[in-house]
Amino acid sequence: MTQKPPPARRTVPRRPVPGVDGAVRAESAGRRPGRTDAPGVRRLNLSRVARAVHDEAEITRAAVAERLGLTRAAVSSLVEQLMAAGFVAESGKTFSGQAGRPGTALTMARTGHAGLGVSVDVDALTVCLVDLAGTERLRLTEAGRHAGADPRAVLRDAALLTGRALRTAAREGLAPAGVDLALPGLVAEGVVRQAPNLGWNAVPAAELFAQALRDDGAQLPVGSDNEANSAALAQLWAGAPGGARTFVFLSGDIGVGGAVVLDGELLRGAHGFAGEIGHLVVDPNGPDCRCGSRGCLERYAGQDALLHAAGVDPRDGIAVLARRAADGSGTPEARRARDAVEQAGTMLGVALSGAVNILDPETVILGGFYRELADRLVPAAERELQRRVVSGLWGAGSGRLRTASPAGDAARGAAGQVLRRVLADPLAYGGTASAP
Repeated sequence: MTQKPPPARRTVPRRPVPGVDGAVRAESAGRRPGRTDAPGVRRLNLSRVARAVHDEAEITRAAVAERLGLTRAAVSSLVEQLMAAGFVAESGKTFSGQAGRPGTALTMARTGHAGLGVSVDVDALTVCLVDLAGTERLRLTEAGRHAGADPRAVLRDAALLTGRALRTAAREGLAPAGVDLALPGLVAEGVVRQAPNLGWNAVPAAELFAQALRDDGAQLPVGSDNEANSAALAQLWAGAPGGARTFVFLSGDIGVGGAVVLDGELLRGAHGFAGEIGHLVVDPNGPDCRCGSRGCLERYAGQDALLHAAGVDPRDGIAVLARRAADGSGTPEARRARDAVEQAGTMLGVALSGAVNILDPETVILGGFYRELADRLVPAAERELQRRVVSGLWGAGSGRLRTASPAGDAARGAAGQVLRRVLADPLAYGGTASAP
C-alpha cells in the first residue's frame, strides 16, 4: 500500500512594509538601498546613531554598530554625515575592546545646535541654555511678581531675557534650534487654558512669546508644556533618584505642580492635563482654592499657604521657614513652623496615597522648595502613606519618597525637550538624506 505524502503546510508570507524592509536590510548590510526607500530609513538611522552617542557621552563607531545592529561601514557613513552637520565630534580619545584596531571616541558637539528653555513662574523668569551633550551652558533668572500681571507684559519680559541668552549663545558658537516654554497650569497647544496662581485663562502664551521674540529681532520655533511636566522630564533625563523610570513628581512652589512618568514616558492624559496633584481634594470642607474647588492640596502644601500657617512673612520666604523648622528650641516661632511643615507633609501623604494606590510607582520625587523642608516633611508624609497605601511598600524608612536631583528643573527640562526633537530627526536641522 502506497503511503500518501503529508499535505504541504500552507504558509502566509509576511507582507513587507513598502519602502522600509528592503532599505533596513540594505542599510544594515552597508549596501546602497533602493532610491525609493533610502531617505526614510537613513533618516531613522541618523537619529539612532545621534541618540547612541548622546546617551553614552563617549562611544566608538564600533560600539555604536554593535549597539544598533548596523555594520561598521553603515555607521561610519552615518557618523560622517552627523559630523559634517555639526552634531557629532571626535573626542581625541581612543578605546579598544572590539575586534580590530582601537577606535576614536565620538561625543556630541559642544558648539552648534542647542536648546533653550524658559520657565515662567509666579515669582520669577528663568532661561536655560543647554548644548547637544546636555550640558547647561547658561542660566539667567529675573525675579518678578507675575500673579495678576498682564500676560503680554510677562511674556515680553521673558522674550527680552531670552534675547540676552541668544546673544551669549552666539558668542559661544551655539545656535539654539528652538525654545520651549514651561508654564504653570493647564497647557495645551501653546495655550494656557487655566493658571489660577497667575490669574491667566485662555492665554495664547506660545504665540505671544514668539511675537515678542520677533519684535526683539529673533525668530525661533516655540513649543510649550506644563512646568511640572518639564521638571519631571528633566529628572528622568538627569537620572531620577534610584534610577526610577516610573515615578510621581511633585514640585512645591507658590502652588503645587505634579507630573507622572510611566516606564520612561510622560503620562499626559486624554487632553494633556494629567498630573494636577495640587488640586486633589484632601479636605472637602477645607478653604476655597483659586481653581474654584475647596480643600485642595495646594491650600495646605503650597508656598503661600505654608508660610501663612507658619506665621512667616512672605517676603522672608522658605529659607526663613526652613531655618525655624530646623530650630530645636521651644520658641513659639519654631513650634509653629514645625507644626506647619508637618501638617503640609501629612496632607501630601493623603494626596500621594491615592496616586500611589492607582499608579504603583517606584518612587515619589519631591522638587521645588520641598527639598529644603524634607527633614520634617518626608516623615509626616510617610506616616500617611504607611496608613493608606494598600501594598504595604511605603512605610517609614522605605526610601520611596525622595528629593529631586538639583540637576533637573522646569527650565532645564524645557531646553531638553528642544534637544530631544533635534535628536529625533537631525535631518530637519541640517544635512541631507542621500545614501552612501
